[in-house]
Amino acid sequence: MGTLITGLCSVTLRRHPAAEVVALAAAARLETIEWAGDLHAPPGDRATAADLRARTADAGLSVAAYGSYLRAGSTDPAEISATVGTATALGAPRIRIWAGTEASADATGSRRAAVAADTRRMCDEAADAGITVAFECHARTLTDDPASTLSLLADVARPNVGTYWQPPNGMPDAAALDTLDALLPHVAAVHAFSWWPGTHRRRLHERRHLWQAAAARLRTDVRSRDVLLEFVPDDEPTLVVPEAATLRRLLRP
Repeated sequence: MGTLITGLCSVTLRRHPAAEVVALAAAARLETIEWAGDLHAPPGDRATAADLRARTADAGLSVAAYGSYLRAGSTDPAEISATVGTATALGAPRIRIWAGTEASADATGSRRAAVAADTRRMCDEAADAGITVAFECHARTLTDDPASTLSLLADVARPNVGTYWQPPNGMPDAAALDTLDALLPHVAAVHAFSWWPGTHRRRLHERRHLWQAAAARLRTDVRSRDVLLEFVPDDEPTLVVPEAATLRRLLRP
């Protein structure tokens, strides 16, 4: 049975200082933090990344990943190297990246090839540091659809590439779970939130049947996976502790 490791995405508290992120994650009895590259861990700033690594460890937590905003398909080698260097300083075992800038239905063959080529370059450089790479599953990217995601993973063809999973916006529970079933062998981590309908933010328990069913699927193999609390209603920091308690309860066998 696979182990599900509960954690926090620092983007949940993007307007709050890193010290508060660490303190809240520890108070919530979470195990790990995915540090975001937009504010908390800017790409290329290795000193800040090293400081975050120390703060995280001092609180008894691990670093789950470097949540970069690198958009494969339109990056240069220097940006890739800066991202890998920051992840290395952070002690992150995984880098999250984005699969381009356009929906899979709109992407030309050349754009798909460019995304795959950038990702291969990222994977090769990350592999030298013992780091894996995983795509954000998100609308308006090449991972907005399971079939497109699987095709992209096949095109990249690297052993250290995978994908995240999250319930697609506006998708009912059964259909969302079908996307998890399709991607499950490649899922490295999960972003947990309850948006319904569309992007209306709700408390986790309001989609408890979805998350209980997702947890059951994630436990079907022996791999450990991070399940990371990503958003809370109104970005309210006082909700992190109760939402983390709900997350643990929903993931329980």
